[in-house]
Amino acid sequence: MSSTGSGEYLLSSAAVRERCAVVLAAAERGETRHFRIVPERLDDAVDRVVAVTRRRYPDLAVPFHSRWRHFDGDGFARARLVAPGADRAETARARLDLAIVSVLLDAGAGARWTYREEATGRVLARSEGLAVASLRAMQAGVFSADPGRPWRADAAALAALTAERLGEALQHGPDNPLAGLDGRAGLLRRLGEVAAGLPELFGSPARLGNLHDFWLPFRANLPAPDILKLVLQALGPIWPGRLTLGGVPLGDCGRHGAIAGDGVVPFHKLSQWLVYSLIEPLADAGFTVTGLDGLTGLAEYRNGGLFLDCGAIVARDDDLARRALDPFSEPVVEWRALTVALLDRLAERVRHRFGRDAASFPLARVLEGGSWAAGREIAAERRPDGGPPLTIASDGTLF
Repeated sequence: MSSTGSGEYLLSSAAVRERCAVVLAAAERGETRHFRIVPERLDDAVDRVVAVTRRRYPDLAVPFHSRWRHFDGDGFARARLVAPGADRAETARARLDLAIVSVLLDAGAGARWTYREEATGRVLARSEGLAVASLRAMQAGVFSADPGRPWRADAAALAALTAERLGEALQHGPDNPLAGLDGRAGLLRRLGEVAAGLPELFGSPARLGNLHDFWLPFRANLPAPDILKLVLQALGPIWPGRLTLGGVPLGDCGRHGAIAGDGVVPFHKLSQWLVYSLIEPLADAGFTVTGLDGLTGLAEYRNGGLFLDCGAIVARDDDLARRALDPFSEPVVEWRALTVALLDRLAERVRHRFGRDAASFPLARVLEGGSWAAGREIAAERRPDGGPPLTIASDGTLF
């Protein structure tokens, strides 16, 4: 068993939940420097999530929160376009390819960027725009090493991907700037390099979707936290300039004074978002993914914005909202930690209102129903551009 102070421990969803709860406890004691908690306002957030969920899913048949919602987010069923005519296993590989690349491109796009989909003429922005742009890029073979087989994400093609090629696929330009383009391209190049060095996971020649074959012996019971642990351990080296502990790259983590010892608070937002997004391709391929509530809520600006805009989290200094914040600064780490911990409390209250339990309405449904959509909705009410209540300086690899 890994120590609670080890790098291996920090590469787990249990560590995310436990250490974010420590920060929340400090806030409840009035010991946090940047934000305070207003417990009675959490019900305002619950009211919003319940209302939004009932409006979007009147029968409460809420799908899991995942990238697949964004591919079809404007009502056009793009997921059916993936790997036409392929058998079940190859379809699963292609869908895993797409999910991994698309999620890793899903850091904030910036308020000025949009994507015009040539096939439909639709113009999309933010997460939906990035999702559709990545799907269409894969359809065009941008991530494939075989021109005749476009629906792939091969390590060789990813390792050679330039910012120029990616920018062209995502319609980046002076009048349509995508935030952090160089960071995104660098992330995918490192992904290709890392995958090529792990043939036991990704095969030889390496392809992201070959994880389907690696996991095949566990198809009857594949725990979601185990998927996350593999993703974090295998892909840890792709993240630039992040914390390390004992030589272990920690990925999406920050430091906070409420944490004794190493001070590290893990979030693993994109990696958990990735695991949520792998569940459907695996399930459609006959896998049984278990332990969904072993994962946590996602520490990103829609969920965090919901709590700030509802007043459940309140900044101690109004100036925080008027300046761009470093994503690894303590105010941002504190906001993200409080977000993760409060999502667990919100989920309990939402389930109570719906008369459901965690088994039938896991956190993945609360997020989708849900907290993310409610965060976007209240942001649109409060600010003309619908942006988050705090501004984070993005490098294209976070949030």
